[in-house]
Amino acid sequence: MSTIEQGVASHIANAKQEDAKSIFSSLIQTDNYVGDVYSINYEYANVLIHDFHRHEVGGIPSLSFLIATRIQPQKPEFNNINYQDEDSSVILLRVMDAASLPQDSEAERIRVETAENISGEVSKHWDDNSNMDFHTKNILGFAGVKCRIIGTFYLEEQTANVLQLKFGSDISNYYPNRGLKVYKPTGAALRQIVNYTDTPEKAQERVEIGYVRYASTNRKFQNVDNVPVSISPLDLLCQKTALFGMTRTGKSNTTKIIAKSVYELRKKNIRIGQLIFDPNGEYANENEQDNKNALKNVWTLISGQQKENEVVTYGITSHPKDPDRHFMLLNFYLDENLQTGKEIINNALSSSEANYIKSFVQVNFQRPEDYESNQSVRTRYDRKIAIYRAILTSAGYSVPDKYKNLNIKNLFGKEFVTAIKNELKDHPEYGSLVRLLESDSVSIHDFAEAIKYLREFFETKSYKDFNEKYIQKSSSGQPWAENDLRNLLDIFQFSGIKQVGRAKNQHSHKTNGDYADSIYNELLSGKLVIVDQSTGDPELNSSTARRLITKIFQANQGLFIKGEAIPEILVYLEEAHNLLPAGNDNNTQDIWVRTAKEGAKYHIGMVYATQEVSSIQKNILKNTANWFISHLNNADETKELCKYYDFADFEPSIRRAQDKGFIRVKTLSNLFVVPVQINKFELPKQ
Repeated sequence: MSTIEQGVASHIANAKQEDAKSIFSSLIQTDNYVGDVYSINYEYANVLIHDFHRHEVGGIPSLSFLIATRIQPQKPEFNNINYQDEDSSVILLRVMDAASLPQDSEAERIRVETAENISGEVSKHWDDNSNMDFHTKNILGFAGVKCRIIGTFYLEEQTANVLQLKFGSDISNYYPNRGLKVYKPTGAALRQIVNYTDTPEKAQERVEIGYVRYASTNRKFQNVDNVPVSISPLDLLCQKTALFGMTRTGKSNTTKIIAKSVYELRKKNIRIGQLIFDPNGEYANENEQDNKNALKNVWTLISGQQKENEVVTYGITSHPKDPDRHFMLLNFYLDENLQTGKEIINNALSSSEANYIKSFVQVNFQRPEDYESNQSVRTRYDRKIAIYRAILTSAGYSVPDKYKNLNIKNLFGKEFVTAIKNELKDHPEYGSLVRLLESDSVSIHDFAEAIKYLREFFETKSYKDFNEKYIQKSSSGQPWAENDLRNLLDIFQFSGIKQVGRAKNQHSHKTNGDYADSIYNELLSGKLVIVDQSTGDPELNSSTARRLITKIFQANQGLFIKGEAIPEILVYLEEAHNLLPAGNDNNTQDIWVRTAKEGAKYHIGMVYATQEVSSIQKNILKNTANWFISHLNNADETKELCKYYDFADFEPSIRRAQDKGFIRVKTLSNLFVVPVQINKFELPKQ
């Protein structure tokens, strides 16, 4: 090796050594020494701590982070540290509970005897210097702390001979007879730990969401206050994110913080379409509870933006403080909306077990391919449509002017009407039906009133005789009244009109477009879309949400199949138990389950918030990467949560601590759970 090459190699080695010293010095705060590891295995480490050091660092709360290492920056040999040595690493610990020491029983005996000696003396504590000599007090000040091993920080060479801090979620080796010094990270060191990510590109996009909080008793002298915690909003894209917690524990505020962090990616020229289903109107509307900090005003965060270009609100009804609201209404009567409107009604009827409702749901209004070329097919289709529109009218769907009169010319035929006339003697009520069917154009209201007798007529001898002759003459061999027609008319016979009317709040005779298309287009342009569902009943809200997620899934799936660019879309489900399939529902073909399992491929992310872990189908839970957990008061729920990541460590705390906004956070690029006090969602005053 030449002298120049030796010089370069020496320079690189020195640079790496300086990098190692700098990185380790930022993690290891020797002033925060708390004790020594006296027992270790691959899962746990027991630490010997003295009361003096516990006091010096401001206390050691349960679930707080500690670090254990043999690196000692204060010693001269640290200047020659080799990052490749086995000891050149830092073990991250989480405090779980007390650990027993061999002398604990003797120490307890001494404490009891000393306490007995001063029993009844209110002005004295048993640990006063007058009651215990210094040596004994010093010995009794030692205690064991049991810690879970979270993982190991170590250094690895990256490109251009630069060292980078890495984290492994375990330890690669341990020596039971080798000491490790233990420190409590605070300030910048703690900030580096809780915000560590092994994804450099995501590190550039991180957004602060709160600060470290270990316990409900959050005393300021513990030296962890104001250590900010951040997440990468990119972690939410194409992933499932869960927010669990009881009512009034900060789920909605956390949702706003998450949505805000995604929205602020605009500052880095990243636009993500966000769709929020808002069952209580708290995101779409200003309210006193949140000091009028409505999420719909998030556009004010970035100067120069206009609301109409960034945030859109939708609802079924108007709102006095939202004059620009778009209405989620569809004209069910229009030819181009017939099938879409029928699907909305189908969703509203999906919970019914009645056979005639299930048969009605099966009726499809897609126009046949040979509609134009086949007169018989055209007549059957047009007849079916006329009767369906009559059903809509009977169910209370307002009628557009265009359809107040129906053209039924040639839809029923003279021989069919004659067969009805043959029954007039026994069924005089058929008279109105005959008069209408002999007309070319009829009032839709009159038609709807009279057509209800048609299904009854199919059971008469006159119809059966007519139908037998009809089949003999027909080239297709089909009966006059096919299954679809019977299934439609069964709605009249079995009093199903009221059920069909469940979706009438989503209909308007004044509109022509499809709001699902409009919302998807808004998402394509990267807007925040808030759907105010506060005025809708649960079934209506569920069917609306199902229709929109189906639209998004199928549209993005279509782009994927074509090999075209797919937009990133993030969907938020507040009160998710009202929308997602139940925890005991095993239907893997449900659109929500399909979105959970296949959404990543189609660039669809989902954020769902609810009170109970068990209320969410397990297929969705198993595909959830990001978790935000506040207070749960039920052991069944916390045990269900313990199945995921390292939430078992936090189970007692989650049940006990009821503090609003105290959240345990695990995201895709954060490799372990961090307890966080979430920031309050606030917008700049206008």
